[in-house]
Order: sequence, then C-alpha cells, then structure tokens
Amino acid sequence: MIKSYDKWLFLVVLLLIVIGLTAVYSATSVTSPDVVEKFKKKEIDINQFGYLKKQLFTLCLGSVLMLIAFKVPLDYLKKISIPLLVFSLLCLLLVFTPLGVTVNGARRWIRVWPSSFQPSEFVKLAMVIFMSWYMSTRFYKQNNFKTFIIPIAIMALFQVVFLKQPDFGAVMSLALLTVSLLFLSGVRLRYLSLFAVLAVPVVIKLIKEPYRWKRVIAFLDPWSDAKGSGFQLVQSFIALGSGGLRGVGLGEGRQKLSYLPEIHTDFIFSLIGEELGFIGAIFVVALFLTLFLRGLSIARKTGDPFSQYLAYGISIMIGVQAVINFFVVTGMVPTKGLPLPFVSYGGSALIINMIAVGLLLNVSAAGNSAKQLDELQPKTAPVARVPLQRSAMRRHKGFSYRHMNQGNVR
Repeated sequence: MIKSYDKWLFLVVLLLIVIGLTAVYSATSVTSPDVVEKFKKKEIDINQFGYLKKQLFTLCLGSVLMLIAFKVPLDYLKKISIPLLVFSLLCLLLVFTPLGVTVNGARRWIRVWPSSFQPSEFVKLAMVIFMSWYMSTRFYKQNNFKTFIIPIAIMALFQVVFLKQPDFGAVMSLALLTVSLLFLSGVRLRYLSLFAVLAVPVVIKLIKEPYRWKRVIAFLDPWSDAKGSGFQLVQSFIALGSGGLRGVGLGEGRQKLSYLPEIHTDFIFSLIGEELGFIGAIFVVALFLTLFLRGLSIARKTGDPFSQYLAYGISIMIGVQAVINFFVVTGMVPTKGLPLPFVSYGGSALIINMIAVGLLLNVSAAGNSAKQLDELQPKTAPVARVPLQRSAMRRHKGFSYRHMNQGNVR
C-alpha cells in the first residue's frame, strides 16, 4: 500500500524552499561596490551562483534524507532514540576538538568535507525524538517529579555545552521546545513553576554577560548606537520600512549591498520584506502558520502516543525557530543567531528541518493508513477497551491524555 501523506504540508514546505532559494540568490548574486573593487584588484573571487549552488546541493542531500525519514518505521525510531541523543551529544562535543570551526568568535561548527556542520541543529531533532519516546512510556507509567527531572537534567547538560560555544539562541530554543513538550505531556504545573523560578536568576546572569548586554541595549534603543551595537537592527528596520506594501521589486533591494550583515542567513526575512513588501512578508508568515497548524492536526489525528508527541515536537521545533527569527528581525527580541527554517542560507538547518518534515509526513501517512484499515474492517459491535493509564488520568487530567485516550471506557 502506498503511503498517503499530508499533501498540504508537503506543498507548504516546497513553497518555503522555493522562496528561500530565490531569496538566497537575490541576497548573494549582487555585490557591493567595495567588493567589486576588491575583485578588480584580484584580491577576492566572485561567483554569482556560488551560494545558490551550495544551497541546491544541500537541498538534494536533504531531499534524500527526507525520503529516508519518510520511509523509516516509527517503531525503529523508538529503539534508537537514546543512541541518537548520545550521538548528538558526541557531535556537539566535537566542536571543541581540532575538527571545530570558529566563525565570528563562536565555535559552533565541525568540519565535514566538503563543508561544515552545526551539531546544535541535530541536537534539537534528537531531543524531540527522545522526548517523544520518554513521554510516551515513562509518563504513562508514572507522572512524578523523578520522571520530570530527567528530561530537564538532559536539557541542562546540552545547554551547558551550548553556552561554552557560545550559542544562546540554541539554549533558548531547546528550553522552549523541552518545556512545551513537558506541558503537553500533562506534567504537573507546580513542577514547571519550580523550574521557571530556578531558571530566572540563571537567565539574568547570562544576559549580564557584556556582549549579550550590548545586544539587550541595542534591542531597547537601537538608534542610540546606530553605527555600533544597534547597526544590524537599524539596517533591518530600514529594509522592512523601505519595502512598503508591495516591495521595491525582486532583486532590487539595497540593504544586501553590504549594509545589512548576514542578510542571506539570519536576516533573510528583512530582504523578503524589502523586495516583496508587507504582502510578501505576510505570505511567508502565513506559510509557517499553516505548517504549524498542519503539524498539530497530524498530531491530533494519530492514535499512537509516540507519533503524537513526535508530530507535536517537530511542529514546535520549526515554529519556535521561525517565531524567534521573525521577532529578531522586527526588533521584538534581542538579536540571536537563528536562521529562518527552509528559507535562510545554511546547510545544517536545512538538512535537519527536511528530515524533521520527512518524519512528520511519515506520521501523517501512518495515521492515514490506520484510518484506511479501520474503514476496510467489517462493521461489528464496538469492543470496550481498557484505558492505558486510568490511575494516571485520575491524578492528572493533562491535555494529551484526553486526546490519546479517546474512545476508552471511562
């Protein structure tokens, strides 16, 4: 039987990738006058299609891995959840070896021929898979402080390594992802409240670091140091503001001419706003919202707890990163180095997100297959099923239990 996947989800991701390729080419095909002068002096080489070719190569590799993720049995994924998490930690530690690559003062990449790889992206997906397995087994048996503290401790271990790189954006995104999944699992709110209280002083101490504090000041008033710490944010505002309603035209933006740093990666949404205007920017936001809602719909329709958590986790992982990127570009949160999924230039994020979408399509196909089998079964009298965890449901009426146990005898 051919798997019947969620075609709307696939279409949305395809549109985002096409927009991303177009934006990457627009951002990197035209160079500023000072770069042209260096090229004339033979100080540097300019390849108009260089970034686009690299992104296309990454896209081809990501497509193969997405197909594998779409075909992999979900039961097998449960078995390798812990090995995947351990492997992601080992990859993360490799950045501190001679294989590590330092870019802009941060050691977040490892050299993998012919390019580099950012392990923090892999960690997020590995954490989603592990949490899905953990919550679909441990929380069904016992919902107490011990089962709550284990994923928190694992998250803290990864965050310590992130801070050593440093990568505060990965710290925040992993924390939001983990806490969101714990909330969906039905964990007691007093545990989450305790975690929040303990986390506040740690976050304050981290923000007080000089270079992070400069970003906070730039976030509060970027115009006070428009040529210094607030330069990137001010240039982003100029890009978005000059785009107006319909934009200045595809390929006609000015901020990519060395005015806005990292416009092809973390600030590619600024380029979209400048060249395609408010309409184009809202269209991209709508695509991400559709992707998120389709992911939630897939999660609600599946009957397997592991698959449900996996769908929720992947939707949150992509959604959180997109929202943070939108907020950074529009000045709603301090600047962080997080790319826009499927759109920004960058191999690691694109590959991991495509694998994640492959798994999400896998879950949707498994749910559709189960529904088709149910429809083929002869109509018989319904058989009462014993609830999986009646005692746990009595103790805690969590969000996910109500959905996972629909049809159970009360």
